[in-house]
Amino acid sequence: MDCLGCNLANKLEQAYVVLEDNYVCCFLDHDPYNEGHILILPKNHIRYYDELDDNTANSIMKSAKIITKVMKELYKPDGITICQNGGIFDELTHFHMHVVPRYEEQNFAEFFTEKAEKIAVSGNSLSTTRRNIIEAINSL
Repeated sequence: MDCLGCNLANKLEQAYVVLEDNYVCCFLDHDPYNEGHILILPKNHIRYYDELDDNTANSIMKSAKIITKVMKELYKPDGITICQNGGIFDELTHFHMHVVPRYEEQNFAEFFTEKAEKIAVSGNSLSTTRRNIIEAINSL
């Protein structure tokens, strides 16, 4: 099976990786809702939340915690949305979790629409955003 999620998580496709371990790979969303929008994907092919093994589930939560700390420091958001879309709402057909910095004027429902109005925090390129996030992770 040729799975884009597997290829991204295992760096067979280009991704702006900011954090990884033996179980997951965390990288910038190629079309971010806001600067710093990160996806967390298992390296093994897992489609649904209830298929996660304990090691992978723990790694996802540990990564989300680290990423949240970094987002608070770098972007000073009013909040952070962490979500996972399964079933027909999973365009990758591979489990992935979004971690997104959000701001007061943003409606939560807009995150889930195709025509959501995005707020550009700084206009950085993905490579600059990646470098800033990695530096912040390394300073924790």
